[in-house]
Parts: sequence; structure tokens; C-alpha cells
Amino acid sequence: MKDFHQLKVREKSHQLALAIYKATKEFPKEELYGLTSQIRRSSMSIPTNIAEGCGRNTDADFARFLQIAMGSASETEYQLLLSCDLGFLSKDQYDKLNIDTTEVKRMLASLLKTIRTDR
Repeated sequence: MKDFHQLKVREKSHQLALAIYKATKEFPKEELYGLTSQIRRSSMSIPTNIAEGCGRNTDADFARFLQIAMGSASETEYQLLLSCDLGFLSKDQYDKLNIDTTEVKRMLASLLKTIRTDR
């Protein structure tokens, strides 16, 4: 069992989720149960799955949860693009959040590669 608090990717993804929650406060009220809810869920799913994977007994289980986190990061990436194209995020907000999402994906890929190499 690993301590998720020690993982930089967990901290980076936590900060991303916080930033997305803050940015989506300004989304239209009619999107509360649509895009607002969906992008919040997908962004918080990233650190959630990292934490859950850390609580598993094997590296294979951990890797599986990291893969799920990667899928959630890709989902978040698209939802950010949609939010920008709909005018809910400014170009600057989109660029910052997209860079952060891409960095989280890179970090997840690197951690997955390390875990798979160690097996």
C-alpha cells in the first residue's frame, strides 16, 4: 500500500480539480447539472482514482486505477475544450487549465511506465 500524499501527480491533479471548481463557478446556471457537474466529476476523478489505487495491494491494481485516472484526465481535457468553445471559459482560462491537464497526463504516463517497468 502506497501513501497517495507522497505522489506529486496526486497533488498536481488535486490543484487542477480545485482550479476547475473555481472556474466553473462562473458557468451558466442552466449548466449546473450538465457540463458544470460533468467537468467537476471528471477532474476530481483523477486524484480520487490515484488515491484509491494507492490503497490497493498490488502494482497491477495500482496501474489499473492510474489508467482510469488517465481516462478521466482525457475526459477533462475534452470538456475544457467544449467549455471554451461554448464561451464558458476565456481563452486564457482554457490555456492554463489545458496546460495543467496535459501535465497531469504526462505525469500519469510516466508513473505508469515506472510501475510497469518495476514488475
